Amino acid sequence: FHFDPAYMERIAAGVPGTRKLAFKAARLPPLPVLAPLLAEAETAREMADIDAFEELSLRLAGAAVATASGATHVGRAPSRRDQKRVAEAVRRIELDADGPVSLSALADETATSPYHFLRIFRQVAGMTPYQFLLRTRLHRAAVRLRLSNDAVSAIAFEAGFNDLSTFNRRFRRIIGETPGQYRSRRGAWAVSAS
Repeated sequence: FHFDPAYMERIAAGVPGTRKLAFKAARLPPLPVLAPLLAEAETAREMADIDAFEELSLRLAGAAVATASGATHVGRAPSRRDQKRVAEAVRRIELDADGPVSLSALADETATSPYHFLRIFRQVAGMTPYQFLLRTRLHRAAVRLRLSNDAVSAIAFEAGFNDLSTFNRRFRRIIGETPGQYRSRRGAWAVSAS
């Protein structure tokens, strides 16, 4: 990752307990506290998951600023205004989940910096905007798997996934079974529901 100093200054302004960059050098050693984020970033890179990578770069930059400055302050609870911003973003994600939804666009629409928006979204919603988008897409796909006989690939692509293997992997991780297994239980569900 390479971040412009002005970009890092904006992130530092959004990290609770930090207002100024505190790097002694323009790099960090491989700190254990950053290892999980770096692993997530490598996974996103390998899977060409651009949307996840956008969030991860912000999370990594924020964690690096907090670590370098020694900030331990968790921050205040989100204001009513921030809660309203997140609610608007949730509605936007739900409306446009089948298309591209970027963190930067959501932040622009709520008149906040991307890092601040990511931080307040996580505080209010309990997950990142990208995680919320994925869950929304998977929920919609699960409903379609139950209610239609459309091909799994068609359902995956219409839900906003660009790759069938990624859809299958994420569906299994979140739902607990493959899309085919989930759909095959549909018949038993329909009989018990009537």
